[in-house]
Amino acid sequence: MRTLLIVISFFLIQSSFSQDTLLLHMLDDSMSMQKTKTYVTGTFKGVYIINTQSVEAPAKNALIFLIMHRFGKVNDGAYNLFGLDNATMRIGFDYGITNNLSVGVGRSTFEKTFDGHIKYKLLKQTDGSNQMPVTVDLFGGIYYTSLKYSDKPYFNSRYRTSYDASLLIARKISTALSLQITPTLLHYNLVPTTADKNNVFVISTGGRFKLTKRMSVNAEYDYVLPGQVNSYTTYNSLSAGIDIETGGHVFQLHLTNSQGMVEPLFLGKTTGSWTKGNIYFGFNVSRAFNLKH
Repeated sequence: MRTLLIVISFFLIQSSFSQDTLLLHMLDDSMSMQKTKTYVTGTFKGVYIINTQSVEAPAKNALIFLIMHRFGKVNDGAYNLFGLDNATMRIGFDYGITNNLSVGVGRSTFEKTFDGHIKYKLLKQTDGSNQMPVTVDLFGGIYYTSLKYSDKPYFNSRYRTSYDASLLIARKISTALSLQITPTLLHYNLVPTTADKNNVFVISTGGRFKLTKRMSVNAEYDYVLPGQVNSYTTYNSLSAGIDIETGGHVFQLHLTNSQGMVEPLFLGKTTGSWTKGNIYFGFNVSRAFNLKH
């Protein structure tokens, strides 16, 4: 009887330890699940909403080749085929150094502008208990106009350069709807008159609404705070269009009142007006390449 009691006690202790161990594992798994972060992806389909940079960027070792094209103004009339006889374009490359850091370069025919930029992801929107409600990117760019001015010998590289810094804040509200707000500070080394500000503040808003798995409607509006550009007439940039994804390509077809395709041009120097028919039809085409397996 004594031996039987010892054996039963042994199994009871072992069972107790097993239950405690199982309970600890369950608690650890519960804590692990709470700590797991699921990042939201596909806030926008491309690295641009239309003209404005989006919070998307190429992943590590990925290269995006981009062609941006703007035809002439629609109100140029039938003789110029409503703007199709005239065009400006930009060719650009964006490369992912890490999953959070990317760089890019480009060249525009409009004012023969070279540009370079850097984009860093500060925060990523998440699902789950550890929720981060937005994705936030920090963006900075430098721009150089190489157009020749024979009547302005003093127009050296210092005066030809401008800069911008932006904070890109976006939220994927649902599988269909994404919104972004982008406060931007532009700096022009040279402005037309002393009445114009070298530093120009702009607040941009943009959004995307999915129609199908591969098609969406995009729109953006850039508001230049008043009292900054005074010597010539400018308008706030307004653009709308459709995104179409086909495998590794993204086609963006749109209408805009901005001819320029880099920040100092479409944010601070848009001279076209929608009400006057100064509308440019254009498109962006991007192709992604993985440079490493």
